[in-house]
Amino acid sequence: MRRLIDKILEERILVLDGAMGTMIQGYNLTESDFRGDRFIDSIYDLKGNNDVLSITQPNIVSEIHEKYLVAGADIIETNTFSSNSIAQEDYGLQSSVYDLNYESARIAKDAAIKYSSNEKPRFVAGSIGPTNRTASISPDVNNPAYRNITFEQLRKSYYGQVGGLIDGGVDLLLVETVFDTLNCKAALYAIMQIFEEKNLQIPIMVSGTITDESGRTLSGQTAEAFLNSISHAPLLSVGFNCALGTKAMQPYIQELSKKSPYFISAFPNAGLPNEMGNYDDTPTAMSKQLGDFLDLGIVNIIGGCCGTTPDHIREFVEISKNFNPRKIPKIEKKLRLSGLESVTVDSNSNFVNIGERTNVMGSSKFMKLIKNKEYELALSVALDQVENGAQVIDINMDDGLIDGMESMTVFLNMIASDPDISKVPIMIDSSKWEIIEAGLKCLQGKGIVNSISLKEGESIFIEQAKKIMRYGAAVVIMAFDENGQAVDYNDKIRICKRAYDILVDNIGFPAEDIIFDPNILTVATGIEDHDNYAIDFIRSIKWVKKNLPYAKVSGGVSNVSFSFRGNNKVR
Repeated sequence: MRRLIDKILEERILVLDGAMGTMIQGYNLTESDFRGDRFIDSIYDLKGNNDVLSITQPNIVSEIHEKYLVAGADIIETNTFSSNSIAQEDYGLQSSVYDLNYESARIAKDAAIKYSSNEKPRFVAGSIGPTNRTASISPDVNNPAYRNITFEQLRKSYYGQVGGLIDGGVDLLLVETVFDTLNCKAALYAIMQIFEEKNLQIPIMVSGTITDESGRTLSGQTAEAFLNSISHAPLLSVGFNCALGTKAMQPYIQELSKKSPYFISAFPNAGLPNEMGNYDDTPTAMSKQLGDFLDLGIVNIIGGCCGTTPDHIREFVEISKNFNPRKIPKIEKKLRLSGLESVTVDSNSNFVNIGERTNVMGSSKFMKLIKNKEYELALSVALDQVENGAQVIDINMDDGLIDGMESMTVFLNMIASDPDISKVPIMIDSSKWEIIEAGLKCLQGKGIVNSISLKEGESIFIEQAKKIMRYGAAVVIMAFDENGQAVDYNDKIRICKRAYDILVDNIGFPAEDIIFDPNILTVATGIEDHDNYAIDFIRSIKWVKKNLPYAKVSGGVSNVSFSFRGNNKVR
């Protein structure tokens, strides 16, 4: 399926369908219609829960799909925008989530098959909405650390939804209307988990939403930061939908088009809602505006969101015939991180400055603040580092005197509520995997894990690396193996090479997201020949950069001075 869709997208622009909710409104359905026979005794009002119609009014859902297919849509979306346990809890239908997704996928697939031909195959995208909660923003203005949903709850909810969509026969998965990238990352984690369990892959589309002309998502990310945060997944396409009208969306689609190695999608609203909540852009007007996207060559998939109808899609199909699809640019492999904003590490970056004062192991002041749960004051330590030029901040909660998992979660949630701090990427620093994982579940951006190693053997190393990749983070690899810390040049390069081969060749970890720490000095005493130790370190750096393509190197010295004398010259 991926090869087929790739081939078609290289040849022509594909058209996605329009709004499902807009069409459903035209049927003027009653509470009784929504309940049908199956939910006739529900104690909840079901009117407005459009997704339930796939069970109670399947003919209506099928009819809407067919209207879009007749209009020429190449891809139709399942009626499952809110078919997750979190959203369905409002209607008491958590236990029906699998059926909602399965039946919606089956209905859409039957319609797609009916209208498919060899010349124009039709595809079904399983619609996966953002839920009605956000993992990156506190709903309580007086408690910035509070969340009414966790990453794990989101993952489980998406896992149940994706399973039903796949069993129902979807051709693609569309994670759409992403206003919080952490929610999206939970969906992607669940998808990749199911792919591994079922030994399959289905093309994944991701579509975010820029909430206003500030150019950011609701949770504060720029377009490039959003792209960096989700690029760990095997994506078919990335784009934006909803919130904005066509013209207002254009600059953000252009930015994605320049920087993305994936196909680009755009399915805007039919303008902005008027005072009555309706959308005024006509098919002709909207088609003309989308024509600017096509003329610039910045899209591969177009379609409609709120307010669009089969008439809009018919116009999109006609205008798309006059243009060639966007050509995917060659994107150089670089370490691309993100907080609310993006950070790219390359030869022009010089050194990347990592602020390490938010580390309970290295700062007695910070340790005291965390131990006393004075998180507001601890935030000032993080802010001071950012204001003084830190491009990444290192967060370490590794101490027996505190609950590391709780402290990591609370502090990162508070950082997420402060845009002056959260604009930079986060390095999750711990020797305890459970603390690392707790931190990863709080990051909507692409951060760095510091660190993992081979000291507990290959199986644990691979398991942890796979999870880091699913969470969407880069990783620092320490030069340790089952025999302990590398102490000389040969040990360092042997361990680094072994780890690199396992990560890149075995599990497909992006080489550009690997950072080696060859251990210049982890103990400030006990090493008498400082000069030769430092020379080994620098030689190992040069070897890694020459022999392990795209990998980066980190390292530092504390409490030791080195003197390079005589013939000990190092560049």
